[in-house]
Amino acid sequence: MIKKAHNRFGGTCCLPQSTRLRILYTKILGSLQTMPQDAAYRKYTEQIVNARFNHVQTEPDLGKLEKKINGGQIEEVIAQAEAELSLSRKMTEWKPWEPLLEEAPENQWKWPI
Repeated sequence: MIKKAHNRFGGTCCLPQSTRLRILYTKILGSLQTMPQDAAYRKYTEQIVNARFNHVQTEPDLGKLEKKINGGQIEEVIAQAEAELSLSRKMTEWKPWEPLLEEAPENQWKWPI
């Protein structure tokens, strides 16, 4: 079943939503492969994306898929995946798993001060 949906610009979507999610999840997983395996962002994002990707591959009914993913309507899930893809690419550029360039100021990681 292809759920009739509208994109952010008012037109109808051209790809079936499940196809769009497959593409996005594949790109996210590819982006995560460029990070060290022990990087926290990679580990936890891979868990979530793999679980959602599995649902997309095994559940053809969009209503049931929305319930299994539990992230809102399928259009919202697509928007979340697009944002995650963008973030994963930025994380690859930022490399937060690398050591700090200089020592953090005293009490930087302490709260409340």
